[in-house]
Amino acid sequence: MADLLVDDELLAAIDMGSNSFHLAIARVDHGEVKKVASMSEKVQLAAGLDENNYLSEAAQQRGLACLSRFVGRLGTVPSSRLRIVATNALRQAENGDEFIDKALKILPKPIEIIAGREEARLIYLGVSHTMADEGRRLVIDIGGGSTEFIIGENFEPIMTESLQLGCVAYTKTFFADGSITEKAFDKAVVSARKELMAIAKAYLNTGWNNVVGSSGTIKACRQILLNMGLSDSQESITWQALQKLKERVLKYNHVSKIDFDGLKDDRRAVLPAGLAILYAIFEVLKIERLVYSDGALREGVMYDLLGRFRHEDIRDRSVQAMLGRYGADHAQAERVVQTAQKLFEDSKSTLQLSEDDGDLLRRASYLHEIGLAISHNGYHRHGAYLLQHSDIPGFSKIDQNHLALLVAHHRRKLRNDSLNVLLKNNTKSLLYLCLILRLAVVLNHSHSDETLPEFNLLVKNEHSWQLHILGDVKQWPLLIVDLQDEQQQFRNWQVDLQILTPITTWN
Repeated sequence: MADLLVDDELLAAIDMGSNSFHLAIARVDHGEVKKVASMSEKVQLAAGLDENNYLSEAAQQRGLACLSRFVGRLGTVPSSRLRIVATNALRQAENGDEFIDKALKILPKPIEIIAGREEARLIYLGVSHTMADEGRRLVIDIGGGSTEFIIGENFEPIMTESLQLGCVAYTKTFFADGSITEKAFDKAVVSARKELMAIAKAYLNTGWNNVVGSSGTIKACRQILLNMGLSDSQESITWQALQKLKERVLKYNHVSKIDFDGLKDDRRAVLPAGLAILYAIFEVLKIERLVYSDGALREGVMYDLLGRFRHEDIRDRSVQAMLGRYGADHAQAERVVQTAQKLFEDSKSTLQLSEDDGDLLRRASYLHEIGLAISHNGYHRHGAYLLQHSDIPGFSKIDQNHLALLVAHHRRKLRNDSLNVLLKNNTKSLLYLCLILRLAVVLNHSHSDETLPEFNLLVKNEHSWQLHILGDVKQWPLLIVDLQDEQQQFRNWQVDLQILTPITTWN
């Protein structure tokens, strides 16, 4: 199958980090992502979170103003080749939806809030594509609100974790007034050590050949050490050099006094906290040497997007992995997928459904029975819970929520309050996909390879659907009964479903 994205076409990614927002625009050149433009601003979204994790209006306005400037730089990059991801600050924000609603009025497509492990996977993808392969590596990315740890080989992560360690968050906790004391630094290190103990044993047992760091804190520390002549011949950060940097930073009594060459004012403010986190990481994970990589989350997002165009979508691998993990009936899943795709093709034009809608329906069709691994009673609810709360590589939190909603409503009663939930989470497309999935499941009610009747779905308008069953309906008496029961459920969601056969019509 030919690639949907050819060389010389542009890709773009916006990374809404807890400390900085980044825009990267790249050109695809023989399968590689070559950056042609970039823009970065210190928004410090995490600094705007109060003790109840509510994002302040001032922080929201900083973020929105930055996004407006980014959009002005996107030029001719179409929305289909743009991804916008948000990380820890918006994962934590209780009023994150409020900010996202405002941002949607500026941005050409929705924001994807990604889980910590998904952030880690994308960071590793960005790093691994920008470095030569040197065996198993540990990748560390210290952000504003969280720090990601990944062990991987080649382009495949083996272990991914995200811990609540961030230079902005730690600045608020340990260096809030800008004062630098040995006591405050030690408290920050101890706090970071406690967080790291959750992963230290497993990571040390797995092991690695080399350590790679990415993003602002590690970049700044490396540059300071280079300027001081303390890095090694590979321009890396060593444990001995980091100890000397700690001693130097502690000589200043306030962040405003830090005067390292080339260090920007906004990075100066979070340097002690970022250094304390890095210091703890070196101690707990027994690191002697760390090299820096320019690759990070935004590069990983673009390579992941490129993979989707090249039919190497990690989301499809994740779906198949979940099928296997929960022991779902793969043959039944395939039957429902094939039926759902036929119904989708019949109705997509009238209902104005997109290719993305078709992908969502296909993945939900594969996963609709995974809840049986927990219990047959209410398995649709169990499946929805698994989809909403699992770490699923390739999926944003919104993607997972949409999958969960489809699986939750693929059987049993349809209620008005459920309809309101679907409409709140999406345009009406989610409602239509849910109804199509229900029909696909009913048409495969026998859970066997028994030949289905020929059928066509005619959608006259959004409120009037006709399912045409061809052939002698006497061969499928139970199916007709199930479809008649389904008519009432469709009515609950204001859709009139007619069942038409060669001899009669059921309204």
